[in-house]
Amino acid sequence: MRLGVLDVGSNTVHLLVVDAHPGAHPLPAHSHKADLRLAQLLDESGAIGPEGVDKLIETVQDALEAAEDKGVEALLPFATSAVREASNADEVLARVHAETDVELQVLTGAEEARLTFLAARRWFGWSAGKLLVLDIGGGSLEIAYGMDEEPDAAVSLPLGAGRLTAGWLPTDPADPADVRALRRHVRAQIARTVGEFSRFGAPDHVVATSKTFKQLARIAGAARSTDGLYVQRELKRRSLEDWVPRLTSMTADERAELPGVSPGRSAQILAGALVAEGAMDLFGVETLEICPWALREGVILRRLDQMASE
Repeated sequence: MRLGVLDVGSNTVHLLVVDAHPGAHPLPAHSHKADLRLAQLLDESGAIGPEGVDKLIETVQDALEAAEDKGVEALLPFATSAVREASNADEVLARVHAETDVELQVLTGAEEARLTFLAARRWFGWSAGKLLVLDIGGGSLEIAYGMDEEPDAAVSLPLGAGRLTAGWLPTDPADPADVRALRRHVRAQIARTVGEFSRFGAPDHVVATSKTFKQLARIAGAARSTDGLYVQRELKRRSLEDWVPRLTSMTADERAELPGVSPGRSAQILAGALVAEGAMDLFGVETLEICPWALREGVILRRLDQMASE
């Protein structure tokens, strides 16, 4: 059947349409994306303001039209940290449902980590052994580890690239003092979780998902997205450490000129690099591999598993 996954994230609202069959890879058929920046539309009380809710409803309606045009039979709508952590989340969800008939499922951070881990496991297979999976979103960082399809440990930290940029890096270019303060904050947050994972032993394979990691890998010399899904892409910690001071000295417009960096994400790629560098350092990772599949694919795979068991 043709499935649509509607992902209301901290940065974007993304509709992914796939042709899905139990026991087979979901085949992408269409992608519809809108930069909404929900995480940046929160007011001082942590609520999504009326303008932000109106924009969200309009964006969801546009995605529904795209889904209908592409013949989607079933829609899997979900929301992540920006909606999850909004102080008026219930009100926002009720308005979206009332005006679009879409009932967004709000994923917990742990659910995000587990579903992303499932996608990575299916992509790399059992031969990858024990997997450590890292995922930097707009609002949060997810970390998961395990041998099976269900991770042994999964955590979500409030270290998303958009959130950190808005809260810690107010100037353009960034103030080096602000960068150092953010670096300390990021590493302190990640360090608290390392023990939870280290008791399971060293991973056999470390992978990363998300647009942030893909862009960092591209900056560091990985293949372009147009070269296809099946080209191996890696990110080395040494390369990342070389790039952090260069990113710090650049303006957002200058970063947008780098290979693979979109103008919409150029302002937050520095914060994302600090999170990636901190995670790789504290977990002792020299090289990680980029996984083309992430949370949306995990949601699809879980739904296919449920269909197969019905």
